[in-house]
Amino acid sequence: MKIFTINPGSTSTKIALFEDETCVFSKNVSHEAEKLAEYEGISDQLPYRMETIRTLLAQAGISLEGVDAVVGRGGGLLPLEGGTYKVDEVLLDHAVRGANGVQHPAQLGPQLAHAFCSQYGGQAFVVNPPDVDELQEIARMTGIRGVDRRVHLHALNLKETAIRHAASMGRAYEECRFIVCHIGGGISVSAHKNGRMIDGYDIVGGEGPMAPTRCGSVAVSDILRYAEEHGVAETKKLCTKTGGFVSHLGISDAIELTGRAKAGDRYAGMVWDAMIYQINKCIGSMACVLGGRVDGILLGGGMVHSEDLVQKIRESCQWIAPVSAYPGEFEMEAMAAGARRVLSGAEAAKTYSGISVWGGFTYGG
Repeated sequence: MKIFTINPGSTSTKIALFEDETCVFSKNVSHEAEKLAEYEGISDQLPYRMETIRTLLAQAGISLEGVDAVVGRGGGLLPLEGGTYKVDEVLLDHAVRGANGVQHPAQLGPQLAHAFCSQYGGQAFVVNPPDVDELQEIARMTGIRGVDRRVHLHALNLKETAIRHAASMGRAYEECRFIVCHIGGGISVSAHKNGRMIDGYDIVGGEGPMAPTRCGSVAVSDILRYAEEHGVAETKKLCTKTGGFVSHLGISDAIELTGRAKAGDRYAGMVWDAMIYQINKCIGSMACVLGGRVDGILLGGGMVHSEDLVQKIRESCQWIAPVSAYPGEFEMEAMAAGARRVLSGAEAAKTYSGISVWGGFTYGG
């Protein structure tokens, strides 16, 4: 199977070509912020990103002739259950306009996959986009009538990590109960039960632990007070751009932060330890969601390269279940694996309905 994967990011585009399970080519190209600023909306970047990818392939002497599938990182979609989805007219339309109201480069993924398949053939897919929402019903209710919980998580990497770990145990993902964390530029903590991500923290909305650029959960009264002083727009930025490490120290690099801490900067050390402390609290809450019956606590993402972080999580959470570290990300491999499962017949491709999986509670008068 020849599978081409595309992952558009805020400042980069990653591509990889797989032949069966082997990655035969990969490239990550950075984009100048000034160049991207020339485009009014995310979808307006499509011709530029297309040309960038074509140039990379030409420089490497690679042709996509005979490709079986092209997989793009999904985005801009309404809440949906996990799986591999065909890029059809409805999904493409929602990706183009960002139907979920969140403008993110990931919504270029389906558009790029569709464009390359139109030229070279093959099937276009998205796999476990950030819009995956499999919350159990009780996890959706809040203390405000008419305000229900929805989540945005690193679904692609979370599910791939769980699938890989289950396979290492000789079991299927659908048979297991895991707490899975993605700890990188953003931090997701989630509970997985029998193949579904039944609870987790809405990291775009400000839930969960603080992260390099995200404030994490803060008391509502404190947020209101901050908004009164700084305005709603600046307060919203704390959720995804200016919170966490950036708010405290003006940096977002974990390596720089820990370097400062090792050099004796007590403030940097406290920020680092507080982040890990908050991750541990979230892991504990997910253990309760799973009734204490947990097959493993799985850690993925770039910051998991830190032995200090992994050790501190083990010290606090090993009593719940064994802690396993999967440093880095498997996003390109995860996209290829999702397409491969469909092409091999192991899994059926899903059709995006264009309707949110959650329409609100239907009782209560």
